[in-house]
Amino acid sequence: MKKSIQISGAPAPIGPYSQAILVDQTLYVSGQIPLNPFTGDLVLESIEASTHQVLKNITALLKEAGMTLDDIVKCSIFLKDMNDFAAMNAVYGSYFGTIPPARETVQVAKLPLDVNVEISCIAIKQ
Repeated sequence: MKKSIQISGAPAPIGPYSQAILVDQTLYVSGQIPLNPFTGDLVLESIEASTHQVLKNITALLKEAGMTLDDIVKCSIFLKDMNDFAAMNAVYGSYFGTIPPARETVQVAKLPLDVNVEISCIAIKQ
C-alpha cells in the first residue's frame, strides 16, 4: 500500500504531487529544491547553500519515513549550470558515507522557480 509523506520540515509541493511516497520499505522522494520550508524563501546565495538546503529537505522527509541518508540507493541531480558541478558535488559528498548512492547529474534548461539545483531520490529501508 502506498502512503504519502507530507511534513512541515520540507517544502510543500508547488503542484499536484506528494513530497514523497512510501511503498512497503521503499521511499520515492520528489525533486527537492532549495526552498526553506520554515520561511518560504529560496536559498540561492550560492550553489553550496542551495545544495545544503535541498539535502536538509530530503533528510527531513527520510526521517519522517523512519530512514536516513544511508538508506538512499539512487539520486537524480538536476543543475541549471554544469559549471556548478564541482561545488555541488563537494557539498553532496559531505552528506554520504562510505557507500554513496548511485546517481546521475544532468544540466537542464530550467528548473521550478528558476532555482539552480533540484535533487530527487529513492531510499530503501535496510
